[in-house]
Amino acid sequence: MFTGLIEGMGHVRSLQKGGSDWSLGIAAPFDLAKVALGDSIAVNGVCLTVIAKDAVSFTVQVSRETVGVTTMSGIRVGQAVNLERALVLGGRLDGHLVQGHVDTVGQVERLVPQGHSVAIWFRVPAEFGRYIIPKGSIAVDGVSLTVNEVVDGGAVTRFAVNIIPHTSHKTTLAALVAGSLVNVETDLLGRYVERLLATGGWGRPVGLVDEAYLLKRGF
Repeated sequence: MFTGLIEGMGHVRSLQKGGSDWSLGIAAPFDLAKVALGDSIAVNGVCLTVIAKDAVSFTVQVSRETVGVTTMSGIRVGQAVNLERALVLGGRLDGHLVQGHVDTVGQVERLVPQGHSVAIWFRVPAEFGRYIIPKGSIAVDGVSLTVNEVVDGGAVTRFAVNIIPHTSHKTTLAALVAGSLVNVETDLLGRYVERLLATGGWGRPVGLVDEAYLLKRGF
C-alpha cells in the first residue's frame, strides 16, 4: 500500500525484455540500505517487487500482464520515473490509499496555466471514469492528486487536476504534454462500494438501488 506522495525521481538504468517478464534496473534517490529483497516499490504508480539491488540501484520484475495494461510498455533506458516505497504501518498518511494496481492508461488532453500552477486535463475510458468524482482522490503516475472537474461524454471521461509548483518540481508530471500517456489508479473505495451495492454484500444481486429500494428498507 502506498500514499501517492513521491519520495523522489529515479531513472531507468537498464531494461531487459524477454520471456514472460521484463527486468528493470532503476537508479534510486533514496538509501537502498533500507530496502530489502521482496519489498514493494511503486514505479510511476505501478507496484513492483525488488528482486536485486546494489548500492545505488534496484531491479524489479515486470510481468507481461503489467506491461499490457500500463505505460510500462513504452518505458525506455534513461527515462525519469516517480518512486515511492511502501507505506510503513503507523506512518503518516498525507496522500490517500494507493494500491499500485493501475486501472487504466489515461492520456493528457491539454494543459491550462493557472497562475503559478497548471490544470491538466486527462481522458480515460468511461468504464473507469465512473469511479472519478470531483474533489475525490486519484493517482496519476503514482502521484496522489485531487480531482477538480469531471466531464462524462460517451465512451470517455475527462477530468482535471491542479499541479502546484512543488509537485511539478518533485515529480515527472512537469514533463507532461498533450498526448502523453499516464498510469491512472482511481480511488479503491468507489470500486468496493459498487461491488457491495451490486451484490448486497453476500454475493446476491439486489438490482437497482434507487429511492424506492431505500424507502422500502426504512431509509
